[in-house]
Order: sequence, then structure tokens, then C-alpha cells
Amino acid sequence: MSYLVLLLTVAFAASTLIVPDFGGFDADQFPVPQNNPPVQPAGYAFAIWGVIYLWLLASALFGVVARRDAPDWQPMRPALAVSLAVGAVWLPAALLSPILATVLIWAMLIPALVALWQSPVLDRGWAAWPLALYAGWLSAASCVAIGLLLAGYGVLSETAAAITMILIASALAYTVQTRLGRAPTYGIAVIWAFVAIIVKAPGDVATVAMFGLVLVAFAAVRAARA
Repeated sequence: MSYLVLLLTVAFAASTLIVPDFGGFDADQFPVPQNNPPVQPAGYAFAIWGVIYLWLLASALFGVVARRDAPDWQPMRPALAVSLAVGAVWLPAALLSPILATVLIWAMLIPALVALWQSPVLDRGWAAWPLALYAGWLSAASCVAIGLLLAGYGVLSETAAAITMILIASALAYTVQTRLGRAPTYGIAVIWAFVAIIVKAPGDVATVAMFGLVLVAFAAVRAARA
């Protein structure tokens, strides 16, 4: 299973060669064009994927070389493999359909969270922390994707969709980080997303995002001290 995780991690990272410089859905992919949606982080925030890819690759390599048969590494690998397999096709799917991409990003997030909970308590810098950064960004991105659909299909206004999904993302991130502990990189990834929303969003949305940032930061600090 360690080799499968490595192979899928390479495939996941290599998907960026098919769709380079992805910075979010195109405005015209929605019936109501999303030209500057307040729920979407500023473009620079997507640079976190570079760190995620490299850290996951380092984790997978370490798992093969040094922890191939380690009992505490085995439980997380099946769920992580599922998440990475979906992730390997996510970028091409995002070009085809925001709805399909939203379904798939949740299909990435759920097994990523399962894997995170099953990650070893030891070797945190090689296992739990890179996985938590990945799961944290997916948590934020999954809520952003739904927010874009709500506004892009006219279910809610852009502002209402942004506020609703930022609150949901805040509750999700706070719950996960508080119950998980031991991996503050989960909260750091969500905070990174919230900062990138705050710098471009109007005042009411930015205020809600600031509230979420403080809430998640509190949980992340407690996790860092654990």
C-alpha cells in the first residue's frame, strides 16, 4: 500500500502539468457569471498547493523508504489513496463542470479527513502534518466550491452565499481542529484561505471571515501546544 500511495501522490502532483496555473473556476462556467465572487480567495492563495504537493511527496517517499511496514502507518493509507486518486483527476474535471468538481472535491475531503484521523501519532512532520495541511485546504476549498454554486446558480446572492459558506467552513474547521489536536497545519491551511478572502472581500464578508480566522486560530494554537 505504501507504493500505491506514492504512485497516486505522483499522479496527483503531475495533474498540474495537464492544467497549469489553475486559479479557480472561470466566471462563465456559471449561469450567473462569477466575475469577482467574495467567497473565493485571492489568486495568490492557490500557491499553497505547491507546499502541499511537495510535502505529500516527501511523506510518501518517507513512507516507502522508512515506514513501509510500520503498523501505525498502515491505517491511514487506504483512505489517503482514495483521496489522492480522486485528486489526480480533479483539475481536468474542474475545466469541464463546477458541479462535477464540487462533488469530487468533497470526495477528496472526506477520505482525507478519515486518513488524517488514522495517521500515526509519531512522525507528525512526515505524516499527520502534511496530511492535515492538505485536508485543511480541502475543507476551505470544498465550502468555497459550494458557495460558488449557490451564487452561480442563483440560489443565493453572492454575499449571502459567501457568508453562509464561510460560517460553515469555520464551524467545520474548528470542530476538526479541536477534536483532532496534534496537527495545527490543518487550521493553518484554513486560516490561509480566510486571509485570502479577507484581502479581497467586501466589509461584511471580510468581517465574517475574520471571525472564522480567529476561531480557527484559537483551535490551531491549542493543537500546537498539545
